[in-house]
Amino acid sequence: MKNNVELIGYYGSDLIHAQSAWTSTSRDLTEEKIGRVGKLLKMLASEGHHTPFEKSSLHFLVTVDQVSHIHLIKHRIGVSINGESARYKELKEDKTYLPQDWSGVTLKSQLEIDGPENKMIDWYEQLDAFTAQSNQLYHQALEELTPILGRKRAKESARFFKTMNSQITMDIMFNWRSFYHFQKLRNSEHAQLEVRQVAQMMLDEVKNIEGNPFQLTIEAFELS
Repeated sequence: MKNNVELIGYYGSDLIHAQSAWTSTSRDLTEEKIGRVGKLLKMLASEGHHTPFEKSSLHFLVTVDQVSHIHLIKHRIGVSINGESARYKELKEDKTYLPQDWSGVTLKSQLEIDGPENKMIDWYEQLDAFTAQSNQLYHQALEELTPILGRKRAKESARFFKTMNSQITMDIMFNWRSFYHFQKLRNSEHAQLEVRQVAQMMLDEVKNIEGNPFQLTIEAFELS
């Protein structure tokens, strides 16, 4: 399963950002002022006057691997995140991310996970088999530990069998200022491929909003 991003709601627009900046003088709109919105937003972005961009919000539902989950919650500013928790429920749906660039990369020596009759031919299939085994152990441990440790402790400890490529669903909300910070940090050649792809999918979702309400803001921050 691939990582997935869905924009489930938003508030604001280029004009909302501009009006917020104009609060210090006059929020009244004229045709002349509306014509200057793009220039104003570029000035605000380049000069570091980013407070007006906090007046909009972007609300996403994402399904990502555990590594991307960590990248999303680290180094964040003004971002609200909730995610499904294996501590409170059994993860009955074994959602898994498999890196496509592993496909076709042959193992130099064969590892035997399911026995010699089922040798893997590349690293993609090896990870797939390893993850399947880990998921099986997760459910088995949960079932067998519950009568001994209790349901709560069994749930929170059985998840140690879950691999870093297991996926969870997260509810994430940015204001535009925090969204730009995330894009600058994670939609970068220096970021891990998986979280970079998530960041780009988020940006694409915003670009594809009907009517393109954030077009001038995207241009002002030079996001592509």
